[in-house]
Amino acid sequence: MSSKINNSVKLGVMTLAIMNVTAVVSLRGLPAEAEYGQSSAFYYLFAAIVFLIPTSFVAAELAAMFQDKQGGVFRWVGEAFGKKIGFLAIWLQWVESTIWYPTVLTFGAVSLAFIGADSAKDMALASNKIYTLIVVLAIYWTATFISLKGLGWVSKVARIGGLVGTIIPAALLIVLAIIYLVSGGKPQMDFGGSFFPDIAKFDNLVLASGIFLFYAGMEMTGIHVKDMDNPSKNYPKAVFIGAMMTVLIFILGTFALGIIIPQKDINLTQSLLVGFDNYFAYIHASWFSPIIAIALAFGVLAGVLTWVSGPSKGIFAVGKAGYLPPFMQRTNKIGVQKNILLIQGGLVTLLSLLFVVMPSVQSFYQILSQLTVLLYLIMYLLMFAAAIYLRYSMKEYKRPFRIGSNGNITMWIVSGVGFLGSLLAFILSFIPPAQISVGSNTVWYMVLIIGCIIVVGAPFIIYAMRKPHWEDKNSKFEPFHWEE
Repeated sequence: MSSKINNSVKLGVMTLAIMNVTAVVSLRGLPAEAEYGQSSAFYYLFAAIVFLIPTSFVAAELAAMFQDKQGGVFRWVGEAFGKKIGFLAIWLQWVESTIWYPTVLTFGAVSLAFIGADSAKDMALASNKIYTLIVVLAIYWTATFISLKGLGWVSKVARIGGLVGTIIPAALLIVLAIIYLVSGGKPQMDFGGSFFPDIAKFDNLVLASGIFLFYAGMEMTGIHVKDMDNPSKNYPKAVFIGAMMTVLIFILGTFALGIIIPQKDINLTQSLLVGFDNYFAYIHASWFSPIIAIALAFGVLAGVLTWVSGPSKGIFAVGKAGYLPPFMQRTNKIGVQKNILLIQGGLVTLLSLLFVVMPSVQSFYQILSQLTVLLYLIMYLLMFAAAIYLRYSMKEYKRPFRIGSNGNITMWIVSGVGFLGSLLAFILSFIPPAQISVGSNTVWYMVLIIGCIIVVGAPFIIYAMRKPHWEDKNSKFEPFHWEE
C-alpha cells in the first residue's frame, strides 16, 4: 500500500476504515477459530481490544512522528532503543513474512485441489503432502521470478485478488449460512454453548492465539494518518469502524463454517472449501464449487505476488545504510533486490520441506503459523515499548497524531494493553494445541524454540560483523535524533 497520496486528495473516515479491513482480513484462518464454536466470538473481540486497536493507534502516532524519514519499524524502535534493536525489529518483520509464505500457499494449494468435480478425491489430494509441497514451491518460485521482472501490474492484480478472493467469498459464505438457517437447515454449531471459553483447559487456547496474527498488519495503514482532515478526530473513528467491520467479518465467517461443518470434522486447511462445498450442495449449486476454489486460490496468489517483494524492500533500504553485507544489497538491472529475494526463496524452500517430517499438512500449517505468530509478536512488543519510551526521550518532538491530548497516561494504557496482550499470546503460542495432532511434542517445541533463537540471534551476529564498506555511499538514510 503506497504512502504517497496526492496532497490534494484526503482520505475519508470510511475510506481508511475499508483500507484497514483490506489490509487485515483473510479467510484462510477461519477454520482454526471455528474449532472453538460460539466462544470464538470472545477471542475475536478480546484480541481486537488488546491488540488490533492498540496496534492501530500506536502505529499511527509513530508513523506521523517520522513521516519524512525512512525505516518504518526500524526507525521507530531504533529511535528508542538504538540501531541494534531497531535492526532486530525490521529483521523480524522480514523473516516473519518469509515464514508466512508456506502457510498461505498451503491454503492456495488446498484451494486448487478443490477445482475438481469429485469432492472426495479433492479432499484426498488436498491432504497429500507431496502435492502440497510441489504446488507451494512452484507457485512461490514463479512469484519470485515474476517479482524479479519488476512488473508494474502486480498492484492491480492484488486489488482484484482482494475483491475476488476475499471480500466477495466472505460475503457469499455469510449469505449462504443465512439461507441455510432460514430454509430450515440444522446448524452443526451449538448456539446454546458459552460465549466465554473454558480457560481451565490451557492448551485449548493455543489456536486462539493465532487470532493475533489475523489482526497483524494494521500498523501499515498508520502511514496514512497525515492524509486525513482533522486526523486527531477522524483517525480514531476510522480505526474503530475498521476494527468493527473486521471483527464482524471474522465472527460471522467463522460461525458460517461452524453452522455447516461439525466441530469434530473441522480441518485447518480444508474446511473453508468443504464449507462452501456443503452449502452449494444444499442449494443444489455444486457446479459453483470449482469457481469459488479458483477465486480463493487467485486471492492467495495475488497476495503472495504483492508480498514476495514488499517486506524485502524495507530491509533492503536499511541494509544499504550499512546493516547488510554488499552481497545482500545487489540488485538486477532494473533495481530489484535480487539476492534478498533469492535468499528469501531459499528459506521458504527449506521451511516447506517440513512437510516431510510433520504428520499431516494441517500440522505443518499450524506449526509454521505458530512460529510466525511468535516472531511477529516480538516485533510488536518492541514497538509498544518504543512508543512509551519515546514519550520521554523525545517528549518535545512534534506529533501530528497523538494518543491522548495531554500527558502520557493514555499512551501507557493503550501501549500497555497492547504489550501485555502480545505477551500473553506469545506465551500461549508455545503450547501444542489440543485439537490437532502435531506428532511429537518434542519436535513441536524444538521447531518453535530453535526457530526463535536462530531468527532472533541472526541480526545480532550480522550487526556485530558489519564493516564500514557495507554502507552504500548513495544511501540517504537520515540519522537518528540522538546522532544529530
